[in-house]
Amino acid sequence: MTPALETIGIAKQFGAIRVANDIHFRLEPGARHALIGPNGAGKTTFVNLLTGRISPSAGRILLNGTDITRTGEAARARHGLARTFQINNLFPALSALENVRLAVAEHRGLRTARRALLEEAFAHLTRLGLRDDAATVVRALPYGKQRLVEIAVALAAEPSVLLLDEPAAGVPGGESGIIFDVIEQLPPGMAVLMIEHDMDLVFRFARRITVLVRGTILVEGTPAEIAADPRVREVYLGTRAHE
Repeated sequence: MTPALETIGIAKQFGAIRVANDIHFRLEPGARHALIGPNGAGKTTFVNLLTGRISPSAGRILLNGTDITRTGEAARARHGLARTFQINNLFPALSALENVRLAVAEHRGLRTARRALLEEAFAHLTRLGLRDDAATVVRALPYGKQRLVEIAVALAAEPSVLLLDEPAAGVPGGESGIIFDVIEQLPPGMAVLMIEHDMDLVFRFARRITVLVRGTILVEGTPAEIAADPRVREVYLGTRAHE
């Protein structure tokens, strides 16, 4: 089966500093995959390489079998790659509905009737449990709901691959469960890669986990395999510092 997203020997270097080193990674169609690692491991750099925000120094990136290594961010989005951000990227002075409508218009084309755009945007919000919040200005929403609006914006592009960059970052503990309830209900054919520090959330979500350390994949496996791997415990407990 052709991977939904694949990197072949991806590397990134800023001067003498290498932040991604020969990364071979596969995200299968319908995957629920998590990328974890300590601070500074290169997780967000890797996502930025996948989305085209930065260009690799070496290697290739394939989206559903098509080489997108030199393709820009907008073109990758049109080909089915969407993402959310650690800090939400919404228009705070606009309503939740208007934020999603703009994303739908970008996907459908500006010639699409405004009513049709609003109806589709409202449908996305409804699926995420935000029907009653559609008219609310984003900055007035609880932060957990703002993150849901950002997911609705990403889903408006009808992606085959969704990258969630720390979707629970800044969200109070009582609200994070709502976000993951929504993620669990995403279309089963959509491949989802989540970057997250909260291990409880990672193990609830992921069927497969990749551990990144200093820009290199340390290990990949099922949640049970990752939980039992002494190398992962070393990285997170910091025992290497005492060797």
